[in-house]
Amino acid sequence: MPHHFAMLKLLLLAALGSLLVSASPIELIEKRQTTFTTLTSAQISAFKPYTHFASTAYCKPATTIGWSCGSNCNANPTFVPVASGGDGASVQFWYVGYDQNLKSVIVAHQGTDTSKIEALLTDANIVMKTLSTSLFPGISSSIKVHDGFADAHAKTAATILSSVKTALSRSGYTKVTLVGHSLGAALALLDSVYLPLNLKGVTYRMIGYGMPRVGNQNFADYVDANVDVTHINNKKDLVPILPGRFLGFHHPSGEKHIQASNAWIACPGQDNTDDRCTVGTVGNILEGNTSDHSGPYDGVTMGC
Repeated sequence: MPHHFAMLKLLLLAALGSLLVSASPIELIEKRQTTFTTLTSAQISAFKPYTHFASTAYCKPATTIGWSCGSNCNANPTFVPVASGGDGASVQFWYVGYDQNLKSVIVAHQGTDTSKIEALLTDANIVMKTLSTSLFPGISSSIKVHDGFADAHAKTAATILSSVKTALSRSGYTKVTLVGHSLGAALALLDSVYLPLNLKGVTYRMIGYGMPRVGNQNFADYVDANVDVTHINNKKDLVPILPGRFLGFHHPSGEKHIQASNAWIACPGQDNTDDRCTVGTVGNILEGNTSDHSGPYDGVTMGC
C-alpha cells in the first residue's frame, strides 16, 4: 500500500541518519556543562489544559465548533470556539477560540491520522524549501523548512489568521497560544512564526507534543530568538528524531522530556544529546517505541 511505503521511506532515512550522525566533541562538552531541571508537579499540571486542547484537535470540526467532543472538551469548560475546519486528510483538522480561564486565544492543529494517505505523504515529503514571502513577509531565504509541512500550513494559514483576529476582537485578549501533537505540533510551530509576522501587538506561545523536526539550523535559531516554544516528548517516542539531523533538520530549544519514571526534565539547548533528552534516549528508530507517541502526557493520551 502506498502509505506503508511512504512511512517506510521516512523510517529508513531516519535509520540512516542515526548511523551517520554521532555526538561531536562540542556536543559532548555541552552535555557536561549544561544544567538540567526537573519540573515540579505544579509546573507539569500547568500544561494539562494545553494538552487537552492538543488532543481535542483530533475531533471533527462539527464537534469542536460546538465544543461537544466529550472528555477533552469537558476538560476546558471555559473555552469559547470561534472557528474550525479541515477534513482530516488533505487538510488537518483545526480550531480557533479563546479560553476565559487562561485569558488566551487558542489555535490547535490535528496530528497525523495514519489511516489517511494524504497526511502520511505530508510527513514523508522531507525536501526542505524556503518559506513563502507572501505568507512570511521579510523572512530570510536562508530559513528553510520541511516541504510537506509548509504546504500543509499554507492551506489554512489565511483562514486561521482571520479567525485569530476575530477571537482577539471578541475576547479582548492579547495572548495567543498555539498547540498541536505530531504533525499538528509542526503546523503550530509554523503558525508561531507566521502569525507574529502578520499580526503585531500580540504575545505568542507555542506548546507542542511529539513534534518532528520542522526546519534547518537557521529556522531553529530564528524560533529561539523570536518565539516562546515548549515541545514535550514522551519517553522513547521516535517521531521527534525525524527527519534526521543528517538531512539538515534541527529542533529549536524548549524540549521537556518525560522520563521512564514519568519525571519531566527540561533539556537545555537544541537537540540535546544527553540521555535524559529525546536525542540521547532514542539514538535511532530501533531504540524508539511508537506506542509512546500518543502519550500519555501527564495522564492525557492524544486522540478524540
